[in-house]
Amino acid sequence: MELLNVYQNNYLIVFAFLCLGVLLPVVALYLGKLLRPHVPSDAKYTTYESGIEPFHDSRVQFNVRYYIFALMFVIFDVETVFLYPWAVAYDKLGIFALVEMLIFVAMLLIGLIYAWKKKVLQWI
Repeated sequence: MELLNVYQNNYLIVFAFLCLGVLLPVVALYLGKLLRPHVPSDAKYTTYESGIEPFHDSRVQFNVRYYIFALMFVIFDVETVFLYPWAVAYDKLGIFALVEMLIFVAMLLIGLIYAWKKKVLQWI
């Protein structure tokens, strides 16, 4: 019976956090809506509030290389974060973890070389 209570308490805690996770943002957004100043005018409904009328299409086409460059940075940045816990626990992990990390770094290097050969890392 005691095990059942512990089991139900775990679900009760998860339910409480779920309720708080939904309730707090809803309350914060509602309070923000109540407390903000609301003075609509024609100028606020224009595309820009700078006072200048827009003179061409607001959609500008960017080169896809900028996005690929940013994605490559994020990928390699996140992957290098995985090196830190490994370095902290290296004494306890032993030679097996060293071999696995060498394989991991080799795969990162293969990806970097591939991106370099495809000229993704060149800024236009």
